[in-house]
Amino acid sequence: MVTYAVGDIQGCSATLQRLLDRLRGAGFDERADTLWLAGDLVNRGPGSLAVLRWAVEQERRMGPRLVVVLGNHDLHLLGVAAGVERVREGDTFGDVLAAPASERDELIGWLRRRPLLHRADIAGRPHLMVHAGLLPQWSAADAARLAHEIEVELGSDDWPRALAELRRHKREPWSERLTGAARRGAAASALMRLRTCTAEGRPCDGFSGPPDEAPPGCLPWFDVPSRRSRDHLVVCGHWATLGLRLRDDLLALDTGCVWGQSLTAVRLEDRAVFSEPNAEDR
Repeated sequence: MVTYAVGDIQGCSATLQRLLDRLRGAGFDERADTLWLAGDLVNRGPGSLAVLRWAVEQERRMGPRLVVVLGNHDLHLLGVAAGVERVREGDTFGDVLAAPASERDELIGWLRRRPLLHRADIAGRPHLMVHAGLLPQWSAADAARLAHEIEVELGSDDWPRALAELRRHKREPWSERLTGAARRGAAASALMRLRTCTAEGRPCDGFSGPPDEAPPGCLPWFDVPSRRSRDHLVVCGHWATLGLRLRDDLLALDTGCVWGQSLTAVRLEDRAVFSEPNAEDR
């Protein structure tokens, strides 16, 4: 059994299917192997509904060997579906919202029950998957506890309230002194939106460019010297202008499919890379 991790799909359904064909040609076996998706299944691309339909059906076939973490675009779709966020210019998940009510509710229910963080030992080494990143002051165990707090809220019957609170507190500066909704909002923002931060671990909000253009005093979160999660190999997406990065402590997988580039998977056991050029018919 081996594990393949895939970067941000963002509604690129046709490209995803071609990438899966490429993986099958390289030995991927849906009956035995594991597939990790690093979040942002939906939005900006033309096939959000098709991607969600595929993911739900894939879970029926693979069970817990399909692992999907929530990304910021997934959370935005949930917020719109719950009535606590507005549709933004450029959103392309209207096909999900317009699906028959029973199917829409099934897909939204499935999506909101995805974890924010996943940990597993692979080839004798602890791995951690998250959509964006970890604040340097967090250990892997700290991040897992915070992710679980948010997951419990999103999985509850009162999930629209939980989403509204995450939105309200998404720019809350992280502090160990935070409690309740403020704690969850600050943690969710880091897990799903972090790219750069100060050496002290304060996120540099709003920056999405390449690392060499980061504002003064802002470092890629994974380059902060004091980062406590270095004992895990972190698998992530979210940062298209960073591109594919394969390091001893990091696999960054967002290669900008939705921006006309490619969708990438990495086989975690041997770091073999599989990339499929954007194949969407816009």
